Amino acid sequence: MVDVAAERGKQASSRVSEEGAGWSCQQIGTFERLRPHDTGFNWLNVATLWRSRNEILAGLFGDPSGEVRQRWVAGQLEGGADAGFRIRPEVGPSFDFLVLGDTGEGDASQYAVVPGLLQVGESTAFAVIASDVIYPAGSPNEYGDKFFRPYKDYGAPIYAIPGNHDWYDGLGGFMRIFCDAPPLKPKPDTGWLRGLLWRRPEAVDEARLAEARELRGRPSQQAVQPGPYWVIESDGLLVVGVDTGIRGTIDAVQTEWLRRVSRDPRPKVLITGKPIYTRNDYKPSPLEGGGTIDDIVRDPEHRYVAAIGGDVHNYQRYPVRVGDRVIQYIVSGGGGAFMHATHTIRRVDVAGVHEDDFRLYPLRGDSLSFYSQLYAKRLRMKWIYLTPAEAACIMAGQIGNTPVRPLDGQVTITRRMRWAARLLGAWPWPFRLPVDRVFHRYLSEFSDWDTPPFFKHFLHLSVTPELLKIRCFAATGCLEQELRPPVEDEVVIGLS
Repeated sequence: MVDVAAERGKQASSRVSEEGAGWSCQQIGTFERLRPHDTGFNWLNVATLWRSRNEILAGLFGDPSGEVRQRWVAGQLEGGADAGFRIRPEVGPSFDFLVLGDTGEGDASQYAVVPGLLQVGESTAFAVIASDVIYPAGSPNEYGDKFFRPYKDYGAPIYAIPGNHDWYDGLGGFMRIFCDAPPLKPKPDTGWLRGLLWRRPEAVDEARLAEARELRGRPSQQAVQPGPYWVIESDGLLVVGVDTGIRGTIDAVQTEWLRRVSRDPRPKVLITGKPIYTRNDYKPSPLEGGGTIDDIVRDPEHRYVAAIGGDVHNYQRYPVRVGDRVIQYIVSGGGGAFMHATHTIRRVDVAGVHEDDFRLYPLRGDSLSFYSQLYAKRLRMKWIYLTPAEAACIMAGQIGNTPVRPLDGQVTITRRMRWAARLLGAWPWPFRLPVDRVFHRYLSEFSDWDTPPFFKHFLHLSVTPELLKIRCFAATGCLEQELRPPVEDEVVIGLS
């Protein structure tokens, strides 16, 4: 059934038509019925920024995630968790699962992913959330509308690895929800000023949490994972989940566990909170004691075939040749949070990857057009608006390729369009309007969150003894794409 849906989806994607991208949205999707009345949080609110202060403190005074993680892990082992942090779902040699990243803002763009996910993921064995389950600060009291409600109709277990935002609560909410762990006992911080300013975990509203859990109360949905990192075992594939904390460093205890797990002879997929390749750059997480996580991934004896990372809110795939094999490095953080621009990604050449072999979603032209419309509307700068076709032509000229999507008719690029593209970051320039993390963190309230297309996505992975097939399904927020989820990318990897 998924194969049939995928073939239909390839013909209805943004790579084929503007309609497939959601630009001609005739009707808003059914996700509106799922949404709570609460519109979520506001990044412009001083209280929200103060709750998220641990990111800044970790950068200034050091990231304590490694030490705290070791305390969580020790507590889990004392409580009887599997010593290898193994998860053994009841799957055969062939099975499917989902991956979605950076989900938990609780707004329209998160809920817009749900209908397509339920349709495509109907027969999947489990799902994995890769990074940032709950924005802005991982509170256990916000899981109701940002986790349990949106995925209440997904019938299988959901596992997760935490992102930096989940760590702003000291991982207390994450560990309670996914590991059923009791709170850590308070311990003085060795850094005096950091300890004074550091945000402490919130107390759990037990009645509120119990009510939220009922939304995913079916026996088939239940699962308790052993810790913030884990390995899901099947006969022919290991799915290895790694916790990268706030700043990305992997502590010594987790590093030793990762090396031990990686020596298993079965092929592996890594799922991590920080991508190894992103935006035509190489950013592997450092290992405490030396080296990087990619040293482990690249070792041919470890047999990693793909590495999937969240944190960046779009889709990118880099097929990197390592010796006589190719490892697929994937960014998949578009499961709910506001879209990070792709039009600021320059022509790809990192690690020898050719631009023609690189894949991304949304397409650069759609990203540029999206942000031009957003700023044209909110700042009343009508001159900055670029149609999808105009933006596609501008980006094709900048990147040096032909537009991915066929154009209807001739497009003439004017000086006004070029200035608009410069201001929106389509090519290097001393000044540009925010379109990436600064926008998401501080200016997202200027946008109309309820207007498709949202350019969200999730991954569907099919495993057989011989092959792993990874598909990127899009979610625009439009009814047409809910009924026929577009396939924006597909890659088949040999496992034998």
